Amino acid sequence: MSTPSGQGQPEGRAPAGVLVLRTLAMPRDTNRWGDIFGGRILSQMDVAAGLMAGEVAQGRSATVTVDGVVFHRPVSVGDTVCAYAELLRVGRTSLDIRIEIWARDLVHLWEPEHDFVAEAVFRYVAIDAEGRPRPIPDNPEFFTR
Repeated sequence: MSTPSGQGQPEGRAPAGVLVLRTLAMPRDTNRWGDIFGGRILSQMDVAAGLMAGEVAQGRSATVTVDGVVFHRPVSVGDTVCAYAELLRVGRTSLDIRIEIWARDLVHLWEPEHDFVAEAVFRYVAIDAEGRPRPIPDNPEFFTR
């Protein structure tokens, strides 16, 4: 990591939600200073939220908004980037998912602690084959109305 172990993590804080995506930060994703582009991290957050949205909505869903994006620490090449998803709200056709990104170096020097890197809340809408909003069915694994 580009910061000392644990510096990006509030003491005793663990990732919220379930691990839905893990990827490796690669050189092609860096800016001129060697940090991973924020847009690349945001893209991975959207993929992670989309995975959970599809499971919760039991089908196709689309990103509607992204709120409260905060990047806490840079991510370096070789860091393992972990996306945790937490279902915050389920409406009739939409749902809100909080994504937290945590990272640690598993390539150069294994670190037992993750650093809290980024967070945002994604709103998705369940859509039908024509792209129109559709009701989200009960999904006992995640929620029951």
